Amino acid sequence: MGLYAENYHRLARLFAPAQLAVGSYRSSLDDGLDVRLDVLERHRYTLDLHLTYDFVDTATGEASPSAQLRVYHDAHMAEVLDLCADRRLVRAIGPLHPARGVFQRRVRMSSFLNRWLEYLAEQGHSVGTLEPVVVTAERDRG
Repeated sequence: MGLYAENYHRLARLFAPAQLAVGSYRSSLDDGLDVRLDVLERHRYTLDLHLTYDFVDTATGEASPSAQLRVYHDAHMAEVLDLCADRRLVRAIGPLHPARGVFQRRVRMSSFLNRWLEYLAEQGHSVGTLEPVVVTAERDRG
């Protein structure tokens, strides 16, 4: 559970999600790799998040890499519910090795998230670079 707690504190220092309303946020730097943080649901003791780069992988058509997270405010833990690693991020921070069982998969996903959060902080992403995503009416129509 130490890794879950470390991820909670890294995420709190990086983007302070407990202070964010439900909605989408973007952290932009000059490198063209914007990070998107979606606050999906907020409950009394938990917060559900989606963390990804703000672009689509041409091979899958999905946002990649991406992580579905659940933050437990009372326990000060962040759990990775699902993770999709992308080859560019794997080259930067290391691979997500296949797991033999559920426990091992959860540990590996949490470890990968830990390295990714550290990488984002090193690149300069922070609460100060995070801004709400404004959705225009034209974008809503498709």
